[in-house]
Amino acid sequence: MSLEPESGLPGDVLPGVLSESLHAELVAFRRDLHMHPELGNQEFRTTAAIKERLEKAGLRPRVLATGTGLVCDIGVKEGERPVVPVLALRADIDALPIPDTKTDCPYRSTVPDRAHACGHDMHTTVVLGTGLVLADLHEKGLLPRPVRLIFQPAEEVLPGGALAAIADGVLSGVGRILAVHCDPRVDAGRVGLRHGPITSACDRLEVALDGPGGHTARPHLTTDLVTAAARVAVDVPALIARRVDTRVGLALTWGRIESGHAPNVVPQHAELSGTVRCLDLEAWRQAPDIVHAAIDEVATMHRAKSEINYVRGVPPVVNDKGSADLLRRAMAARRGRDSVESTEQSLGGEDFSWYLEHVPGAMARLGVRRPGERTVRDLHQGDFDADEHAITVGVEMFTAAVCLDRIPDVEA
Repeated sequence: MSLEPESGLPGDVLPGVLSESLHAELVAFRRDLHMHPELGNQEFRTTAAIKERLEKAGLRPRVLATGTGLVCDIGVKEGERPVVPVLALRADIDALPIPDTKTDCPYRSTVPDRAHACGHDMHTTVVLGTGLVLADLHEKGLLPRPVRLIFQPAEEVLPGGALAAIADGVLSGVGRILAVHCDPRVDAGRVGLRHGPITSACDRLEVALDGPGGHTARPHLTTDLVTAAARVAVDVPALIARRVDTRVGLALTWGRIESGHAPNVVPQHAELSGTVRCLDLEAWRQAPDIVHAAIDEVATMHRAKSEINYVRGVPPVVNDKGSADLLRRAMAARRGRDSVESTEQSLGGEDFSWYLEHVPGAMARLGVRRPGERTVRDLHQGDFDADEHAITVGVEMFTAAVCLDRIPDVEA
């Protein structure tokens, strides 16, 4: 059956369909990565595996200056600048410091307390597979434009490995950048898309409170740090919520609070740590000052001295309309218009946002749920896994996007 995507090109004339043999190879590659997860800036084995496969395809990848991660151009002669803007495809390659809790899984992690529980092994395999298909198209003279593959380390390490990659020149000559992120709420075979923000800003907050301690029989002679910490934990999020427009979604959530060692001793030190998340870019830029002021007010009220370490994370990923529409047209060309669904803005953070500070682009949510499966294997959980059919979906969406992006001024 010939599809008629909104570009006006019949779907069956778009090159770049994934063969069964390459799909099988990519599944094996993904499972190998899944069994050998590596944390941010430690992805040496992962980098070597990607490099070896790209070189086998006749490509010339370059390892990033940080020592892990790679960048690889297709359709650009070595030492020459591309004559048209490059379309970049980005994948993150690092894993998480959590145990793999899957049972009866032949490719579960072999590394203690390390797991690909966010799907970066899937992202990497999709971009690798796309590169292999595009390299073949280039050999046949069918590649319509130059493409750059970016395999980025340390996405999970604030403020994200994207900043180092950008400093290493990966965006030089790039006119548009695309990415996917696994979504266990979306069935494999489908993707979720939206214009505008698709993730949120995410920062890390650490607060230390200090004051003279003493005996619990004489709290009036002390700074009651347990109470002070409790009031900071409760009152500061409420204050923040009332100092910005509620529509920007500025939220502080604590993940740790510690103070004291004995029931009859008022401690001299307390600590809290958590995350600050925000839906709006401008509000995110104001967030540090707002949070600092609220913490100082509450701590001073309870006679505690506060020391605040506000660690900047990532801004929201804001999808460019033209780039999001390109991905939608690509999916329509491959799998029909019903293969794309609207998605909400999440409160998760993603350092892909740093690339979009420089060039337009978009991220799609790649469905990885097995159709009919009721249990959602959520991200950042030790039992996370993905339907590997999504590898073919991601590769064919990206190859279609490369083909369709050569057509100027197509209205979506």
